[in-house]
Amino acid sequence: MWRRASLGRAFGWLWAAYAVSAYGTGLGFGAFSVVAIMVLNASSAEVAALSSSGLAIGALVAVPLGPWMEFRAKRPVMIVMDVVRFAALASIPLAYCLGALSFAQLLVVSIVTAAAKIAFTAASGAYLKTIVPADGLLVATSRFESTTWSATIIGPPVGGAAIGLLGPVTTVVVDAASYLLSALGIIAIRKPEQPPNPGKTSTRRWSDIVEGWRYILAHHTLRRFFFNTMLVNGLIMATEPLLSVLMLSHLRFPVWEFGLAFAVPCIGGLIGSRLARRIASHCGEHTVLRVFGTLRACWPLGLAFIQPSLAGLVIVMVTQFGLIICASIFNPVFAAYRLNNTDTDRHARVLTAWSISTSTSIAVITMLWGLLAQLTSPRTTIALAGVLLLGTPFLSPCQNRPARFLPKPASPIPPNEESDLSGDRARA
Repeated sequence: MWRRASLGRAFGWLWAAYAVSAYGTGLGFGAFSVVAIMVLNASSAEVAALSSSGLAIGALVAVPLGPWMEFRAKRPVMIVMDVVRFAALASIPLAYCLGALSFAQLLVVSIVTAAAKIAFTAASGAYLKTIVPADGLLVATSRFESTTWSATIIGPPVGGAAIGLLGPVTTVVVDAASYLLSALGIIAIRKPEQPPNPGKTSTRRWSDIVEGWRYILAHHTLRRFFFNTMLVNGLIMATEPLLSVLMLSHLRFPVWEFGLAFAVPCIGGLIGSRLARRIASHCGEHTVLRVFGTLRACWPLGLAFIQPSLAGLVIVMVTQFGLIICASIFNPVFAAYRLNNTDTDRHARVLTAWSISTSTSIAVITMLWGLLAQLTSPRTTIALAGVLLLGTPFLSPCQNRPARFLPKPASPIPPNEESDLSGDRARA
């Protein structure tokens, strides 16, 4: 494995750490919703509140982390965030065994893990740029993308079976352990990290906190993708807890079928992430971003037609397959584009601002959709999200333009070079 990975030993350890946590997350797919529904008998509104409140408050907590991380070593930040997530998740099975698990605890853990995820993602993205050359970013990003989807293929059905055999918090235990192993993998990286600018380590001004958003909004293409991503991710992720309620509570799908319905389509993620570089090389980066950014919005409407039968499983699988293959082509190309078009001394702030904004949009839309589902039905609100997604391609940029204040735009990805990275769902 390491010999074939031409991006260096440091990237190899980073990739291994990511793979461990990705498989843990795959096994724990929908774990909070499952625990809330099966253990605490939560309603649609409560499940939506669990998802949205954790993201919103976690994003608020993460606001000052961007400028704080920008001028500090990134590896220690990544290690601490992994340990924080391990401790937070480990508290759930402990409370469950003691008979003290509550909705409030799930909410607190959701907030802590959301804030830690934002910090880790920003730090790892900035760190990746320092250990991988610009012409290797698409290779790196697609390897992360492939790992994400392979973990999602294996994780949910195995996790569903584990929940059925061993109880509802089983996958939470595995997910917690995966973050501890991820921290150990990052500790194993021996390549010295370039020290930050010592003259800026004490920066705490408001202008430094908002610099990430200022940079994004001044860049024509990033600005359009920024608003497009917030709406697309928000509408897609808002349907996740509602789909859990619809399938598990209303239509009475077994947990293992629920996991299988989301695992099998992830084969499309492996296919798409492996094709991303070739398609970008053949068609051009901008064409890939425009075409597949549009196609990923066309599929979720199909989830409104789920039925309590084999036909329902087929509908979920086909719809998810189409969405995932388009997203897995779009995600690594866009991730590489964003890194290559962001100044080195702004990476952490831009990535933090991006993560905070998308997390907040997901939280707000998820909460709103949860309330709408309580007033109408999960199926109706899933259909509404699908219809609104059809209009999101109009927010995408018509052509790539550099930031207005940049003296020289970052060089584009060479069309004949390899490069790759994972998107936010990721679970955008």
